[in-house]
Amino acid sequence: MEFEHVKRFANHSARTDVALLALRIASGLAFFYHGGAILFGMFGGPGPERFAIDHRFPVVLGYLIGLAQVASAIAVLAGAFVRLAAAALIVVMLGAIFLVHLPHGFDVSNGGIEYALTQLLLYSLASRFPARLKGL
Repeated sequence: MEFEHVKRFANHSARTDVALLALRIASGLAFFYHGGAILFGMFGGPGPERFAIDHRFPVVLGYLIGLAQVASAIAVLAGAFVRLAAAALIVVMLGAIFLVHLPHGFDVSNGGIEYALTQLLLYSLASRFPARLKGL
């Protein structure tokens, strides 16, 4: 009877690990996509100058935002410097929410905060994960 309990816990633990890994991969790819569009003009993106002009930011912010997203995405996908990457992404998402998306409400299809808020919460809550899950 005791063995069944341990087996169920191990199976649940493995599923949780896989789910968190999937979230990390999906989020990392999304940040690489958006950061690459900003920093390099990839995927039909604006590049840093056009991004900054479109949002009435100093041009240096276009480079910094793109760099933060690309570097953090690589770190998250590689599993290296994840806490530093999370801190950078939290700052980027707070900026996105308050400087870009908030005037458009909640709905992402109207340019609202929905997606940026989800990403923000994903990284800001990561520190609350149990110790064995933080390495994922």
